[in-house]
Amino acid sequence: MFSMLFPKVIDNKYRGQWLALVFFLPVLALKTLMGFNVAGFNPAIATRDILIDVDGIPLDSYSASAATDLLFFANAWGLSLFVICLVGWVALVRYRAMLPFAILLLTIEQVARKAMSVAESGLGLSWPMSLSGMINWGLTIALVLALVLSVMRRRNVA
Repeated sequence: MFSMLFPKVIDNKYRGQWLALVFFLPVLALKTLMGFNVAGFNPAIATRDILIDVDGIPLDSYSASAATDLLFFANAWGLSLFVICLVGWVALVRYRAMLPFAILLLTIEQVARKAMSVAESGLGLSWPMSLSGMINWGLTIALVLALVLSVMRRRNVA
């Protein structure tokens, strides 16, 4: 498993289970879009609107300084997510031996963020669950499955 996550040679040969990519690719695409939008790269979508409309954060009720800080933290998270996703795309296109590592990076980001959310506000399993809650749990499950499958060596690959 360790040699799959950190291969000695980073070539274009993927040695894990192909089913891992079925779980990973949609998550990578969605998270790339999320990072792109939240980082402020999309001129049609303002990070402020995302925080207010999607995340339900009442920015107008905070002081100007607090709202600015929240916007900065959201932009910084979006940029970090976008950069991690770029590593995933580079691995997918050029350095496929690095795919388990790229999946690990996104899984750490997702699971750690979900763990912080759970620690702060409980399991987040109240019913009815919000759409964003369902999406986040789905992304977490998909990434964990992709990670496990990506470190399982295929039988016909050396």
